[in-house]
Amino acid sequence: MLFPDLPHNLIALVIGYLLGSIPFGLLLTRTAGTEDLRSIGSGNIGATNVLRTGHKGLAAATLVLDALKGTAAVLIGAQFGEYQAVIAGLGAFLGHLYPVWLKFNGGKGVATFLGCALGLAWPGALVFAVVWLGVAFTTRYSSAAALAASAATPVALWAMGRPAPAELFVALAVLLWFKHWPNISRLMDGTETKIGAKP
Repeated sequence: MLFPDLPHNLIALVIGYLLGSIPFGLLLTRTAGTEDLRSIGSGNIGATNVLRTGHKGLAAATLVLDALKGTAAVLIGAQFGEYQAVIAGLGAFLGHLYPVWLKFNGGKGVATFLGCALGLAWPGALVFAVVWLGVAFTTRYSSAAALAASAATPVALWAMGRPAPAELFVALAVLLWFKHWPNISRLMDGTETKIGAKP
């Protein structure tokens, strides 16, 4: 399906990637005068690691902005067509995970996953949020919550009769799980850091 409308697909992919690659967590913490976010905690640029700086407001802002860049990419892509919206969402997710500005060393994609779901199929975003909150509240493991929520989202979308977004979120979930592999290892051996605790 990539080739019938190659120019619009490439535009959607590039726009999505550039939006997704904006490292809001790093930019916000630098503006606030904290130490380099990549040198503390997990070294990640996402909201969970921003929370470890002690700035709850910055962590919340990072979460919202990292989600909205996924939503914005999808909505821009949708101006070309439904398939281009999916392509733009993929681009945004890849941009967050592998931003060119940070030598392709980005975040793990949880908030951007949610933002893409919000733009493409808001019921999927609702499923993601509910599962994430339930698992996080029960286990206090942000990583476990992200893994469970990302797996539940495409299943829910397929059940709702939304195969195109479901296929995208299968791919995004695979990438998200890949980026969380160190967390999976720590969850298995009981050494994963809980929400609110310093590593």
